[in-house]
Amino acid sequence: MATATRTITLLSGNQITSHKSKHTLFSSLALPPTCTAFTSQTRCVTRQSSTYGSVVGLLGAGLALTVMGPASAAELPLLGQLTEPANALSLPTWAIHVSSVVEWITAMALVWQYGEKSGFESWKGLSWGMVPLLGGAFCACTWHFFYNSESLEVLVALQAALTVIGNATMCIAAYRIYKSTKERPENL
Repeated sequence: MATATRTITLLSGNQITSHKSKHTLFSSLALPPTCTAFTSQTRCVTRQSSTYGSVVGLLGAGLALTVMGPASAAELPLLGQLTEPANALSLPTWAIHVSSVVEWITAMALVWQYGEKSGFESWKGLSWGMVPLLGGAFCACTWHFFYNSESLEVLVALQAALTVIGNATMCIAAYRIYKSTKERPENL
């Protein structure tokens, strides 16, 4: 029972379990135990940060959708009347598309925060260099959302252009980071 409770609360992102509970697949994501003294007993509590819980939740949802096999919105019980064209994306494919965009936005935010906190302002340029690639991802998702409509094929060309531009801007940003680390004194 402790294992099931640990997994369910882990997915919610607010896990607090006894240190003596069974180890699960997710126990390696635990933060170090925090020990507090209560009268004559010492009790250690393991806490999960909401970031780990969110990541595991997204991975679990993606895994569940993938294990279920190809599925579409038409196969859901409440949407039985919905008819989709043959080129509609499956739910697992949509999960991958959406989670990739969310991951990219998160990476941009983390790179920006690193630039602010570390004092390496050139890292913020890398975050700006990632913007065109995010635009390309939005183009792809939009095109797929409208079932790869021929009238929206301009999005495919726009995605290709944004990918080339984004690769170039990230290359320039990486070079700027390289140059800034060479200019900084070694003892910092």
